[in-house]
Amino acid sequence: MRIGMILDSSFPPDPRVENEAVSLIQAGHNVYLFSLDFKKQSGTESYKGIHVVRYSAGKFLYKLSALAYTLPFYKWQVSPMISHFIKIYNVEVLHVHDMVIAEAVFYANKTFKLPVVLDFHENRPEIMKHYKHVNTLVGKLLINLKKWSAKYYELAGRANRVVVVTEAAKQDIITKAKKDPNSIIVVSNSVRHEEFLNFPIQPDITDRMRDFFNLIYIGDTSLRRGIDTAIRSLAIIKEKIPNVKLWLIGTSSADEDIKKLAIRMNLSGYVEFEGWKNPTSFLSYLQNAHVALSPLKRNLHHDTTYANKLFQYMICGKPLVVSDCTAQANLVSVEHCGLVHKASDPDDLAAKILYLYENKAEALAMGESGKSAVLARWNWDLTVRQLLRMYEAGFQL
Repeated sequence: MRIGMILDSSFPPDPRVENEAVSLIQAGHNVYLFSLDFKKQSGTESYKGIHVVRYSAGKFLYKLSALAYTLPFYKWQVSPMISHFIKIYNVEVLHVHDMVIAEAVFYANKTFKLPVVLDFHENRPEIMKHYKHVNTLVGKLLINLKKWSAKYYELAGRANRVVVVTEAAKQDIITKAKKDPNSIIVVSNSVRHEEFLNFPIQPDITDRMRDFFNLIYIGDTSLRRGIDTAIRSLAIIKEKIPNVKLWLIGTSSADEDIKKLAIRMNLSGYVEFEGWKNPTSFLSYLQNAHVALSPLKRNLHHDTTYANKLFQYMICGKPLVVSDCTAQANLVSVEHCGLVHKASDPDDLAAKILYLYENKAEALAMGESGKSAVLARWNWDLTVRQLLRMYEAGFQL
């Protein structure tokens, strides 16, 4: 089958898009990836067997994307590019990654009437509530989150198939979009463990981490991810673990605020702000970590999704400490691979970390349990099977 994947951003990197595309190619399909690219000029490239087709987009179009469900201009600008892509590459199905570009896809597809697979990486309207630009005065005036939320469920209802990352997200769409459960599949953000574990170890990272009790967080460092909770917990932890060090591998627009918080609390010496790193370096950090963190704050998006980092932590045999967001808390509890703390509560987070520090044998057993769970249940080779079966079956219920 000639699959036309549609992405509203630059590619690479996007681990979920790459994993799905590569697996579909290995299953015998041809994948053409429409990339609305804000970094490069229009053009084509073969990347790991994926036919990447880049359509150059400027800053104005990027800003228009925030108004995709307030005004029609983004849809009008993007849909001709999608129509061109469909015609040139003669695709047979449209696989849309996330909702920002989805309305433009449906608009372009009026002519072609191709089956549409809508792949929700997240509950975008819920997570937008925490975006900095959405909470400015101009953002509040122009970006109607109620419209975004209504559109999320409307689009799910219009798609031939919907792909989500957790069972909780599936149930949410079944309930609110009145969607046939048989038309929704769950494809978690699990890890391609064999590839991940083959990344080279970087000695300089090992040297820097050698003399510390290392806490690690990988990913977006915005406040909604609970980074401030993690930093505040250090004020308690350092009294019992003087050599504790929190390594933040990632970046966001909140970085300056987070650094100021660390300075204000006299904790700068206990935090390493590593910034964005190539994913090939993650293994080096994790090999030297003692506890891996996901202190997300509670919201519907965080309650119904799994972050890639959870499975990266687990395959490296590290005990997790995660907040009580529903999906990740259930994962950790069921797989016995760590502890759960109350979201936004630095005292409880500190208590859980100190428990693992003081009970090293139990922490080791939790790490081993997580690794075993990934090998048995949470690796990409198993996760992707639902997606492959969906394409094998076709799009008639």
